[in-house]
Amino acid sequence: MEKNDKDPDHDDKSKGDEKGDVVSDAHLSDDAHQDGSSNKDNVDVVGNAETDHQDPGDNNDDKVSQGEEAPEIRQTLESLSEELDQFLPTLSLHMEEHKDCTEEKGEDGYFQIPQFVGKFLDLFEEKLSKYDSGEPKTVWYQDPEEVSSLLEAVDRVSKLMGLLLNTKSCLDHHESLINHAGSIQQRAMAFLEDEFRIILEESVTKESVVVTDDSNSQRRSTADQQDHQNDAAVSQDQDQMLVPECGDQEIEYPGYPEDVVVVLRKIAEKMKAGGYGWECREVYLVGRRNILMRTLKQDCEFEKVSIDEVQKMSWDTLEREIPIWNKTFKDCSSLFFPGELKLAERIFPGDEGSLFCIVTHGLAIQFLGFAEAVAMTRRSTEKLFKILDIYETLRDSFPAMEQLFPEELRGELRNEVTSARSRLGETAIHIFCDLEHSIKSDSSKTPVPGGAVHPLTRYTMNYLKYSCEYKDTLEQVFKSHSKMEREEEEPVESGNSAFASQLMRIMELLDGNLETKSKQYKDIPLSCIFMMNNGRYIVQKIKGSAEIHEVMGDTWCRRRSSELRNYHKNYQRETWGKLLGFLGHEGLMHNGKIVKPNLKERFKSFNATFDEIHKTQTTWVVNDEQLQSELRVSITAVMIPAYRAFMARFGQYLDPGRQTEKYVKYQPEDIEDLIDQLFEGNTSSSSTATARRRT
Repeated sequence: MEKNDKDPDHDDKSKGDEKGDVVSDAHLSDDAHQDGSSNKDNVDVVGNAETDHQDPGDNNDDKVSQGEEAPEIRQTLESLSEELDQFLPTLSLHMEEHKDCTEEKGEDGYFQIPQFVGKFLDLFEEKLSKYDSGEPKTVWYQDPEEVSSLLEAVDRVSKLMGLLLNTKSCLDHHESLINHAGSIQQRAMAFLEDEFRIILEESVTKESVVVTDDSNSQRRSTADQQDHQNDAAVSQDQDQMLVPECGDQEIEYPGYPEDVVVVLRKIAEKMKAGGYGWECREVYLVGRRNILMRTLKQDCEFEKVSIDEVQKMSWDTLEREIPIWNKTFKDCSSLFFPGELKLAERIFPGDEGSLFCIVTHGLAIQFLGFAEAVAMTRRSTEKLFKILDIYETLRDSFPAMEQLFPEELRGELRNEVTSARSRLGETAIHIFCDLEHSIKSDSSKTPVPGGAVHPLTRYTMNYLKYSCEYKDTLEQVFKSHSKMEREEEEPVESGNSAFASQLMRIMELLDGNLETKSKQYKDIPLSCIFMMNNGRYIVQKIKGSAEIHEVMGDTWCRRRSSELRNYHKNYQRETWGKLLGFLGHEGLMHNGKIVKPNLKERFKSFNATFDEIHKTQTTWVVNDEQLQSELRVSITAVMIPAYRAFMARFGQYLDPGRQTEKYVKYQPEDIEDLIDQLFEGNTSSSSTATARRRT
């Protein structure tokens, strides 16, 4: 790792101490020696490698005095640190006194560097070498004393370098020392940079496990049941990860213990003080971006996709991606982004959000690009609910996210969100109105077998029911983003919103379409059954949804129920009215006597007609149990009393035995049993009285 500002090259002068261990400065310039012996007293005592590189030509000045050697005192990094702490203010004072001097000469310009400075540098370099070799075995940043010792030593080296590089006499006379100190400082900073990266990446005790309250999961829109129930997956990759036992447990993100944050902050402070703040910030940015993306993938299954990739995705793939996007955006707004901002502020106090912005801003823009790309895909009705999910997520979650960014970035993000919401809103309106066009264009000529509920009815009502679960959002969308103008359209009823009016218009179109389809049945009673089936299905769907019932209103439901009763009456008249005609008295008596041939023919006609009705209408379909029961009860109420009275009045005129068995085919109980077989869609049911007996 290279420091931003290169250390200057200058000569370092070394001289022995005043007591006798004197080493003359081998590289002293001619100007520095021109005063003769007077400079011999101002020698610089150093104890580092530069004393080993003396000029042989100065042997007479370099001889070590022959006095007794003082007993050697073992010096430690701690003891030398105390001496260095006492020396640095002296060097600082000298720098301040001579900072305005452009030229320093003689005794006043030369400054001695004590021997212990070089020794301190050597011992600190040995300490770094031990760390590089894997010793000690314990992790240094887990020992508070070791953290303090190492970082204070780094700080001393940085202060020493700052003073040396800003003191002219040191630049002029102590080049070797400066180079040596600079090399050690670079090594120390490289070590701290690597350790900062390791601590940042490996000290997370838990990466977020989020349980979000996604209201969309309760909607039964297309594929929502499956997609929105996918809560955050808990990663098992890290042994230290803590999993909450309940959804109410507060999970702190990004999951660094307080003591780790303190160490990271101290490292950042020392690197900044040494002129390596940019390198530290760069490590932080790369590390946190990687950790954030890894967390989003583990917890939300989120991976970045480009706008082009979104455009090329099949709907099945995109349908799976949208719930993931929704969850990720919400979690970033409420948990991940706030956690990143808090962490950056704790490690780099006074940063004012710049690191947070660099880590998260690009991701936020990518989120919004995805939303806009979805809105630009080919429109289809099944996409409406997923598009509304995205719209709601931006509407509800962006305000909290926006507040995390500084004012200068909020405007940009706000513009992006406004653009994305506009595209989503306009797309949603067009898709919803496409339903109107699909109803108009459905001109199938094949009637539904058995008069059952038409697929168009099922699709439309389910679509409207799900749409009304987004009622408030659709109201907002139509109000804020509708740019469509209709020609020759009746004005919107007072009190109705644009969405409600559109819903009523779709219902009217569906009614007209069903009325047209009912005419495809040649059998009028079956046409009535078709309209009853579809009408009942529509009413039940509306009554079963508070949202759509609120839009349509009680008056509409009462009017539709009245129409169903009219279809019921028409069916009964067209089918059972004719059968009842055979049970009348007309034509059966002449001059007060029973005309047996006519009576026999009447029974035969009744039996044949009933058999035909039973054979036909058992194949008809009424899936709604209540409607099916109402139809059977009403038929029984009309037919059984009339048939029972007819049998009581005229059955006695048939001779017992063969005549009775031949003409009286059904007893009243048999008729009732066979009526209960109607509308089951059973093509193989028998028309005989033995098909089902009441018990």
